[in-house]
Amino acid sequence: MTIALIAMHVLFCGLLILFILLHKGAGGGLSDMFGGGGASVQGSAVVERNLDRLTIGSALGFTITTVLLGLTL
Repeated sequence: MTIALIAMHVLFCGLLILFILLHKGAGGGLSDMFGGGGASVQGSAVVERNLDRLTIGSALGFTITTVLLGLTL
């Protein structure tokens, strides 16, 4: 059980780092490398909204696995 929790925790850590780095910040960040920065695309609002949802989901998964690992160890 503990090994499965640790594996899930590592997965959520990686996803959380990836999703945060893909967000468009004040300076653009890594999202400009893939999105082409500066060009206004109609679907960009939908992409940002979905990226927000994925980030929140991975943050919740990270929080839950952190609490569960704290209780089991």
